[in-house]
Amino acid sequence: MTHRPAVMPGLALSAMLIACQSVIAAPDDKKPEAKPAQAPKQLKLGGPGIEQERSFPKIVAGKWTGPRLADGQPDVQGHWSNTIANHNNFTDPQGGILNDPNPNRVAKGPRELRAPSRVSDPVDGQVPFQPWALEKVKEFQANFHNPLKPEYVEPLARCAPAGIPKSLYWHGYEISQYPGYVLFQFNSGTRIIHLDGKPHLPDNIKLWNGDSRGHWEGNTLVVDVANHNGKALFGRSGEFISENGRIQERYIFSNDGKRYTYEALLTDPTVYTRPFTITVPARKWTAKDQPNGWHFEVEPATHAGKETILDQYERICAENNGSFGLGAVEQAKK
Repeated sequence: MTHRPAVMPGLALSAMLIACQSVIAAPDDKKPEAKPAQAPKQLKLGGPGIEQERSFPKIVAGKWTGPRLADGQPDVQGHWSNTIANHNNFTDPQGGILNDPNPNRVAKGPRELRAPSRVSDPVDGQVPFQPWALEKVKEFQANFHNPLKPEYVEPLARCAPAGIPKSLYWHGYEISQYPGYVLFQFNSGTRIIHLDGKPHLPDNIKLWNGDSRGHWEGNTLVVDVANHNGKALFGRSGEFISENGRIQERYIFSNDGKRYTYEALLTDPTVYTRPFTITVPARKWTAKDQPNGWHFEVEPATHAGKETILDQYERICAENNGSFGLGAVEQAKK
């Protein structure tokens, strides 16, 4: 039996009486109205979760008013990562791996309570594949958890570079800048963006991360990516671009240097029915944040000065049997 105090505050008592009357008044064949679905609590940015937010501000292209480097580039150096999810699912970032047999890894709740698709145009959030390409993607999804053929194996499980755009939401990464260049140091490989106006590599040279040529327009790094090898995937959901594809990227940085919005137009007439756009939010991590083994994989560097320098350690990869970068950290401490 539940015991209640003899006296209750008036508002609490009134609320209880109203609730009781509502239940009593409901017909026997009608259940009380269900509560609307509640979105899971949004993690505080800088915490340990892979999924840190379900909505995000869009940074607008414009004038750069932040600090600049000696060669005039906007200074955007530092450690970065996306904020919504990893590479499990391209069009439903917080939806888990498609056809996952483990019910504990399947996303709970309605789709609208999760982060939006990375595909921002078309509005349905889906890649406009040609029929043959869509069938290839569906075949990959159906066989991912039982890969009886090499083409069903996630490339990252073989220690391959993640490719573009997946490198931007695989793990955290570091951006460094030099006169005429922007360098991305990913968990799985590196990428150099040339700012010197030189042409792309010859067509017969194909790379996992493509060949990148860029320039600055105010607060926006504009990059043209060609020379894809056609082997990289956009996620464990199997989307892809072929050797004939082109990606026009725009990294739009906020003037406080804390965020950027990645927008990219993907064109491949041999795979897609039309060009489409993807949007990925990113934030900067600093020494005030706690390393968490995914977005922010760093260790303080040992050096003679007093300044705190954070080194992003190199991932150990042995056909996915290594402990990512953590093994390198432990070896360095010995």
